Amino acid sequence: MPLEYQHLISNNKRWAALKKSAEPDYFKRLSLAQQPHFLYIGCSDSRMPLDTFTSTEPGELFVHRNIANQVSITDINFLSVLDYAVNVLKVKHIIVCGHYNCGGVAAAYKGQATGLVGNWISPIRDLAKENAKELDSIEDEHLRLNRLSELNVIRQVENLYKTHVVQRALQKCHSDFQIHAWVLDLATGHILELPLPEGLDHRNEKI
Repeated sequence: MPLEYQHLISNNKRWAALKKSAEPDYFKRLSLAQQPHFLYIGCSDSRMPLDTFTSTEPGELFVHRNIANQVSITDINFLSVLDYAVNVLKVKHIIVCGHYNCGGVAAAYKGQATGLVGNWISPIRDLAKENAKELDSIEDEHLRLNRLSELNVIRQVENLYKTHVVQRALQKCHSDFQIHAWVLDLATGHILELPLPEGLDHRNEKI
């Protein structure tokens, strides 16, 4: 049964009451400041609230989400989030997290997206063409699209390394600053950490 609009408000009141009962100063402390250690870049998919999958509390994740978890180095919104997270909040970890069964990835691969969405996910179409030999060798379409989701995450990490903000952070922080490539398997609820290509590991990166 679909969740009715008013249930969102009543659920909020119930949640707030439970939090305050368990920890009377919870909201007072939460309202003072945020000190997240992680910047999470994820997909807008409604099944992707990372705080639920990682059991994190409000204030622990700084979040940027868009269709198919793109890291666009021409997107002023994303670049502003990145700059604020790294230079003001001083996050030590950036996580790019995609997921299997991603509608944006599937639409890009099959050429089904049009309009603004089609423009937004066009880099994934290019990525699929670039990796056509590997993808075509995977007979099962579901597994093929899952692999494309992984490749998409890795590409977005590569884009992160191109930004001035990340390059400066790597120069300043070195081993204290880390970038991670994740993919969430919605069928199991498990997060898989993807290995970064050789040369992308920040400990070996030459800026």
